[in-house]
Amino acid sequence: MLPVTKTKPSPCLLLVDGHAYAYRSFYAIRHLNAPDGTPTNAIFGFIKAIKKMRERCRPTHIVVMWDGGLDEMRMEELPDYKSNRDPMPDDLETQLDLIVEWLEATGIKSICEEGREADDGIATLVRRAENAGLPIVIASADKDFFQLIKPGIAMLNPNDKTETLWTGSEVRAKTGVNPDQIVDWLSLVGDAVDEIPGVPGVGAKTAANLLNQFGSIESMYSQLDEIKSERIKKLLVGMSDNLARNQRLVKLLEDLPIECSIDDMLVGEEKHDLLEKLFTRWNFRTQLQELESERQQKLI
Repeated sequence: MLPVTKTKPSPCLLLVDGHAYAYRSFYAIRHLNAPDGTPTNAIFGFIKAIKKMRERCRPTHIVVMWDGGLDEMRMEELPDYKSNRDPMPDDLETQLDLIVEWLEATGIKSICEEGREADDGIATLVRRAENAGLPIVIASADKDFFQLIKPGIAMLNPNDKTETLWTGSEVRAKTGVNPDQIVDWLSLVGDAVDEIPGVPGVGAKTAANLLNQFGSIESMYSQLDEIKSERIKKLLVGMSDNLARNQRLVKLLEDLPIECSIDDMLVGEEKHDLLEKLFTRWNFRTQLQELESERQQKLI
């Protein structure tokens, strides 16, 4: 059973795609600076986003995962992998360490593994928590995470204003396939964001139809004669090696040697004095008022 909004937190792990939310916050809020001139728009938006997630999911465990670089295997397989991404804006980069400082003061685990992509780190912790019987919510808009969804593992998509926890039914409504077919679906369609080329002329609907007919890419290749379109059949014959490569690129790694136990993921005690210093430095008056209110509640 996945968590729903309620007063008391239920056992649940919230895994947050750190860079995705930092970027989202940076572009959603502009021209916000601390008294000393330090940009604070990403910090402010990130804090609000985390608060909103916690109110929605009431998690007992939280980890924010950050990108530590591109996976070497994927770069060797496809040199153009994620090559079209612009450099991080300087005003955003200067705020990342401050966001991590706030996370530490809030008692939230923050992880960045050098040379590792956040997606793989999240997938690894998903499997670790799943094996421990802990329900999981992944906070991200990245469709790569659709492949991880199953009973007990949901996704909180910031693009969905209804705050629905996405399960297999939402994935199928969005893509036309089930979560366990997402790797094959993305391999056929391609991913422009990650610079992974799909099969030319095979769009999302055609890919879904093929997978609904055959179940998987492997099964499809064993029954090519049953594909009615000669054009698509010819394309698939010529793309077999590329599709196998795409599957390896899209499949998230679930066995990274990340030093993080289930207990490490538990939300710790807030360091009120440090938070007060940070909020004062950034001139976050609303957060200061909320912090004082929390302090007064504990005195009652």
